[in-house]
Amino acid sequence: MGKSKKRFCLTEEQLSSITNQEDLLQILQQSSINLEAIKEAIDYEAELQELQVELLKLQNWILAHKKRVVVVFEGRDAAGKGGSIRRFTRYLNPRSMRVVALNKPTDIERGQWYFRRHVKELPNLGEIVFFDRSWYNRAVVEPVMGFCSIGEYHEFIRQVPELEHMLFENGVDIIKFWFSISQEEQSLRFKARQTDPLKQWKLSPVDLKSQEFWEEWTHYKEEMFSKTHTSYAPWIIVKANNKKQSRLESIRYLLSMFEYDGKARAKTIIYPDPNIVQRFHRSMLHLD
Repeated sequence: MGKSKKRFCLTEEQLSSITNQEDLLQILQQSSINLEAIKEAIDYEAELQELQVELLKLQNWILAHKKRVVVVFEGRDAAGKGGSIRRFTRYLNPRSMRVVALNKPTDIERGQWYFRRHVKELPNLGEIVFFDRSWYNRAVVEPVMGFCSIGEYHEFIRQVPELEHMLFENGVDIIKFWFSISQEEQSLRFKARQTDPLKQWKLSPVDLKSQEFWEEWTHYKEEMFSKTHTSYAPWIIVKANNKKQSRLESIRYLLSMFEYDGKARAKTIIYPDPNIVQRFHRSMLHLD
């Protein structure tokens, strides 16, 4: 069982005495409330909202200039991919944006070219598509869990740089994020999912084996980086033990990649912290 959270309630007298933010902060301080944590939460929400304003500007620019943008979110289970996608897309216009989270392939799809069902989801002109996991399932999840043969795995590794190069030559911008967490942090997040009724749906048989197969995941992840990191579709590593930090910095990275209208008038920093978001290089192979 987790620790129970101590509730704090304002009295009617305290409520009536509050006329501004300073009054509220003074009452909270007198009540031994952790003001630093409150301030961090407020700052995060304010920063996130400013970045979401910039994402809207970027989306409008993509639409106006008929760009096609793919943003891939990959990482170990419970790395925070889904939560980050929700922050990216919360205020975007759904008419020119999609989130793709494919289920396991059907029997018919298993008999087709592996990339076919992913290619069908690629963006149209003026559209941005967010992949909550992608074709890279075959690079890590499938070989670890035995969902594909060794031959199918090697065929994928050989073909994916060629596919991404063709997309690049056809004008598709590809952003590939890997959200990186430690084994300890993953374990904590799994435990939280097991006890939170609102998060239990996130647990799957694959998730429950992630800790058991940690080293296998590491091996295939490193192979993926080595063989599919290219100049036209590089891997961008996001340190994700701190969820809020990884959300803000990954948004900043996406914004930094385009010279969209109104970028110079941004009211917040739109370039990522290089200590949190880094382009893959070989010295990072043992990151998680």
